[in-house]
Amino acid sequence: MRVYHKRQTRVHKVPNLSQLETTEGLVWIDLQNPSPAEIADVEAHFEFKFQSRQEQIEIESSSRYFETDDEIIANSNFLQFNTEHNQFISNAVSFILQDDILFTYRDADLTAFSDCVKKIKGTGRFFHSGKQIMATLLEVGVDNDADLLETLSRQVAELSKVVSFGGNPDEQLILKISRTQEMTMEIRQNAVDKQRVLSAILKSKEFEGEDYERLRIVIKDINSLIDHANFTFQRLEYLQNTFLGLVNIEQNKIIKIFTVASVIFMPPTLIASVYGMNFEFIQAFKWKYGFIYAIIIMVFSSAGTLYFFRRKKWL
Repeated sequence: MRVYHKRQTRVHKVPNLSQLETTEGLVWIDLQNPSPAEIADVEAHFEFKFQSRQEQIEIESSSRYFETDDEIIANSNFLQFNTEHNQFISNAVSFILQDDILFTYRDADLTAFSDCVKKIKGTGRFFHSGKQIMATLLEVGVDNDADLLETLSRQVAELSKVVSFGGNPDEQLILKISRTQEMTMEIRQNAVDKQRVLSAILKSKEFEGEDYERLRIVIKDINSLIDHANFTFQRLEYLQNTFLGLVNIEQNKIIKIFTVASVIFMPPTLIASVYGMNFEFIQAFKWKYGFIYAIIIMVFSSAGTLYFFRRKKWL
């Protein structure tokens, strides 16, 4: 549990709720992977109930955002890149805004929250309410998604170079393209989730003035992020089609070699089959130069076929 309290013109972190004589000036309580006792303490102190983890991850609009006369409840997903497994992990975060105090409930250590805390420490005088902190968390979350998408864009550029100049395509390349497509769609899905939440928040009368303008700008950033994600996905589809085209070309080259070899050896095979018949009346059957004669015919028939192919520019 992390408790942030406004004192004079800045926001300060206090160890726990017991250190506060009053809730006046309290702006943010952040619960990261809390114990049941910590959850019960906050719920008893402020007389509300946190949503269950199942309720937090549901995709219905009523589950993503809910507003009453006393509180605003919003749920959103934050992406985190797992370097060990080279994949994105989506973490559900629950926001509860009550009496201008923000409560956040999460299970993972997220970059957006760390960046928000750094901003509070650096410019704490700009965080006078839970609404401002909530807006900052969503804003920083979108910025982190943009950073992740930029990283993917650089990977797509590298894949494009490999496809264009890397020589023969292999299985690992198509797997990388497919994996990058999946990660791009995860970022887009995460951006759309934040877009839904922010669109609902902007309809609330609680967010007005500067907070409303900040969130409106974040919505524009999300729209740009979605457009960029769509462009990246289309680029990956183009790379995938290019890869499959290169594979088809390689396969056609192999089939062409086998086809030409088969056609070149068809006339000699026919000649050998004819002279291989055990009939005494076949011309030159007992001729002592018959074998050499047959070989010469075979060579000339193959050479003639090869010349015909080259003249037609099939080779």
